[in-house]
Amino acid sequence: MGISASDVTPLLHARANFLELAEDVKAGAEKIITKNGESYIALIDASRLDYNHQLERERIHLLLIDEASKGLDDVVAGKVKYALSTIQSIKRRRSA
Repeated sequence: MGISASDVTPLLHARANFLELAEDVKAGAEKIITKNGESYIALIDASRLDYNHQLERERIHLLLIDEASKGLDDVVAGKVKYALSTIQSIKRRRSA
């Protein structure tokens, strides 16, 4: 859903017409509230906010699965370093 000029409301107007804005948002609109001519906050339906948070969590989970898959591919390809030997190597270089 795109934002149109009617969805942009100055803060003073939003304060005076909050119930009307809330009804518009509940009906599916999204409102951008401006302060001093610049974007300040967004007003969206609570269920849409919940949905957006759910999508964000799912995206994070997919990214974690992708990173784990890449790590397993590295293990299969032999592109691994063992932590203990790597730490010992770093310590030897620091002491030298």
